Amino acid sequence: MSIDFRFPAEVEDARARVREFFETHVLPVERQAAEEGWERGSWIRSIGELREKAKEAGVWLPHMPEEWGGMGLSTTAMASVNAEAARTRMGSFVINCQAPDEGNMHTLLEWATDDQKERYLRPLCEGRARSCFAMTEPEVAGSDPTLIQTHAVRDGDDWIINGHKWFISGARGANFGILIARTEDDPHIPQAANTAFLVDFPSEGWEIVRDIETMSGSHNHCEINITDLRVPDANRLGGRGEGHLLGQARLGPARLAHCMRWIGQAETALEMMVERSQNRFAHGSLLSEKQGIQWMISDSIMELYQSKLMVLHAAYRIENGDDFKNEVSMAKHHVANSLWKIVDRSMQVHGALGYSTDAPLAGMLQQARWSRFADGADEVHQMRIAQIALRVFEEDGNLDRALGELPL
Repeated sequence: MSIDFRFPAEVEDARARVREFFETHVLPVERQAAEEGWERGSWIRSIGELREKAKEAGVWLPHMPEEWGGMGLSTTAMASVNAEAARTRMGSFVINCQAPDEGNMHTLLEWATDDQKERYLRPLCEGRARSCFAMTEPEVAGSDPTLIQTHAVRDGDDWIINGHKWFISGARGANFGILIARTEDDPHIPQAANTAFLVDFPSEGWEIVRDIETMSGSHNHCEINITDLRVPDANRLGGRGEGHLLGQARLGPARLAHCMRWIGQAETALEMMVERSQNRFAHGSLLSEKQGIQWMISDSIMELYQSKLMVLHAAYRIENGDDFKNEVSMAKHHVANSLWKIVDRSMQVHGALGYSTDAPLAGMLQQARWSRFADGADEVHQMRIAQIALRVFEEDGNLDRALGELPL
């Protein structure tokens, strides 16, 4: 018996079509936008046209089933597509698999009623709407959703919700959001306190305070005040007390989707590092001939190779219905840290050019820093990985399940 690490022909064809589409249609627009200055925003006018071209090219909505207008690609196939998309600045948005909408689509497909799917999922799939996922709060640790303070109280056929959210990605311009609020004051377990709601925008009581400025600028990560927001019970997504379960079901695959995109970014930075080393001459030889530079390339190659294997295995487990929490935590931690190190090394090899905005590495490094705490800080994932290892060893007397149940 052999293990085949190649994609099936139909998946490889999809990956190739996505790459060709980005190279032919998206990258020229991005290059022009970079020359003009992204802040001028002229590239935004090209989005609609590019989205129509994506539909015509058959690369629209790769992650959703065909009956919803998508390509119907599996989780492992999406690893290659998301990595390709991440080589461009707006590739994910052009083919409609951008965060947070991608995760929300999966969530609605699994949790929404038929009526909710028609009202919320279909417009997302068709590119007529945008959405956000409102869970994180400034007053409590974002890595522990059981501490959420936003509170929903039943009032007849409605819920009245009050609270405070922040870093809600995509909130400005969204047509609706999935809001997580506490509905149970005395749950049988802490994880059964929260419930998910679908909130239409605009709604009285939902106030966008600001787009939070980060070290890489403003990217539509908003602070929200929620004051006496009235939501009908018909807009409850899932059962009472199932908000934590829904959130974790959404965030696990979403974490891995981030890793897929980070692989595309890391590979771009590594290719830039290698190209620079082969063309820059200093102190009697090319940079590529110097051992110190070779070690940077070698370490980066190994880290990226490990990242790809970890992402593919975690995706395989999701696709086959296996427990994937541990594998996704390991991938999330490893890929995030690899991205940071690889981009940083590439900047070092480029010297002052890499630090300047004449090259994309400075912006990539600013973006890479958030990867080590978004969707779970490094330390939280390390804690979970260790807890699983300790429990598995106590139950089984070995660590097979903690090591992905690999056959070696």
